[in-house]
Amino acid sequence: MKLEYKKLSDTARCPERGSADAAGYDLFADIEGPITIAPHETILIGTGIAIAVPGGYFGGVFARSGLSLKEGLRPANCTGVIDADYRGEVKVSLHNDSETPRRVEPQQKIAQLVILPFLEVEFSECEELSETVRGAGGFGSTGKN
Repeated sequence: MKLEYKKLSDTARCPERGSADAAGYDLFADIEGPITIAPHETILIGTGIAIAVPGGYFGGVFARSGLSLKEGLRPANCTGVIDADYRGEVKVSLHNDSETPRRVEPQQKIAQLVILPFLEVEFSECEELSETVRGAGGFGSTGKN
């Protein structure tokens, strides 16, 4: 699949995969200088690119495992969604879960982009849903393991 992207600044970088089998493409902070994110604060950081996601797909913006583990930084909405009809700048709302101020440097990898298919559905209201063994059992209802 070919995915078109547009640089919105001279310093923007094309998303990159870390390895041949990586599902995610690293997104880079397109900022002029370092940004400090205070503990439990969220900052919107631009990537300097816009992308054209094909119809039937969306761009999922996920945390980078190393950044989350080592720095406590993750997308504030946990998974961002870039719809196929969006053509604006890809931005990441980066949240600091740690108790320490964290710095984001220019060109730092801040999240990863995964292109995923989705199913278009039509909702149909009904009086009753089909029965299942689980039924309406919610959080923790299927056991402790």
